[in-house]
Amino acid sequence: MDKIVSLAKRRGFVFQSSEIYGGLNGCWDFGPLGVELLNNIKQAWWQAMTYRDDVEGLDASILMHPKVWEASGHVENFTDPMVDCKQCKARYRVDLLFESLPKKSKKHIEDKIKATLNSEVAEVNEITINNYFSDNIDHFTADITCPTCGNTGTFTNARKFNLMFKTYIGAIESEDSIAYLRPETAQGIFVNYGNVKESTRQKLPFGIAQIGKAFRNEINTKNFLFRVREFEQMEMQYFVKPGSDDELYNEWKERRIQWWVDLGIKRENLNFAPHPADKLAHYAKAAVDIEFKFPFGFGEIEGIHNRSDFDLSQHTKFSGKKLDYYDEQNKERFIPYVIETSAGATRGFMAFLCNAFDEDEAPTSEGKSEVRTVLHFHPKLAPIKCAVFPLVNKDGLQEISQNITADLQNTFKVFYDDSGAVGRRYRRQDECGTPFCVTVDYDTLKDNTVTIRERDSMQQERIHKDKIKMYVMEKMMG
Repeated sequence: MDKIVSLAKRRGFVFQSSEIYGGLNGCWDFGPLGVELLNNIKQAWWQAMTYRDDVEGLDASILMHPKVWEASGHVENFTDPMVDCKQCKARYRVDLLFESLPKKSKKHIEDKIKATLNSEVAEVNEITINNYFSDNIDHFTADITCPTCGNTGTFTNARKFNLMFKTYIGAIESEDSIAYLRPETAQGIFVNYGNVKESTRQKLPFGIAQIGKAFRNEINTKNFLFRVREFEQMEMQYFVKPGSDDELYNEWKERRIQWWVDLGIKRENLNFAPHPADKLAHYAKAAVDIEFKFPFGFGEIEGIHNRSDFDLSQHTKFSGKKLDYYDEQNKERFIPYVIETSAGATRGFMAFLCNAFDEDEAPTSEGKSEVRTVLHFHPKLAPIKCAVFPLVNKDGLQEISQNITADLQNTFKVFYDDSGAVGRRYRRQDECGTPFCVTVDYDTLKDNTVTIRERDSMQQERIHKDKIKMYVMEKMMG
């Protein structure tokens, strides 16, 4: 993980926010290559989700009426219990604390929980132990050893912490002017369900998709981009007739995991993690996470949820506006169920970056080998699609290279580099994940052909300079 974070900064993928002032915890800036990769991920998702007849696009406001969050349950339920160490002031989310405990402290608490649970439940396993600890944290504060300072019995009792960022609208800060930065993009879709349905004349089943920023005041941020306070989501809410929801839920599960595979993530590095029935969110009939195997272990990158009719029912109740659907064919009226696919653009960025990172052996010009750092991005996602090199900076090779660059730049992102040995230039582009490098040499002056080198295999072939664009486009689509 340290190598990936270092490469991300060195090559301009990700920078710490406000770094010159010491940084802001849990906030990150996407650099020149990072913003290209992020945009390519979002564009690939948008194309897959909305370039079809049954899904419409939307871009809802970040700030919404505060009653939206009352109706959705976020004001009441979007909280995490947290505890603080009174000695070192370290703060922990209760559900994450147990796994962080020192082995001796964890074993002691496990034994106490098992002694209690053996007489209460049929099966005692890791999940039931974790759940019991989270639900009864205040019974164990005297036994908890702080993972940060090592002191025992120094934790406060748990208290609820709402994850929404609060702000105020207008000139006066009062209870009447409270607003929230949205913690998810889904509610903007639900409150616009009627508008989209009427304006597009869509019939069930149909979906509404959007990409946008969300904000969560996380107690603990960690693991680079995995848990942050400002992030982007790629969400689609698919409105369906009750009774068809189970089948469509399973269909969307398979479609969504295949999207990650099609863009280069190995299937063995992806995992379905169903939510246990006793841990489902308040709105969910069923839920499963798509997890990616990060260097620190499996972590969620997308959730697929059967949200039942909770959201539209709640907004009907709180707003007084009917958000039902009239089925003209069957002459019946009902509130649709919703199948949600919620992917993290920010976490997806991190997953694709980790998936692409590799170190292998590459030959040198002296006939030896060296360790090569390379990012194996799918060409569709690669920040730079093609790099163009003149072999030397004389005899007209620069002018030809610059003309090729200008022509290619009309279609995709291209990088021109005339500095250093060609082998060193290859290595720089390998670290950027550039799939193709074009070298203009003296043979180009004779027959208008160039050498095009493929990143992953490092194989080279000669093609006519007028065919470079088509060559790259076919590889991107293939």
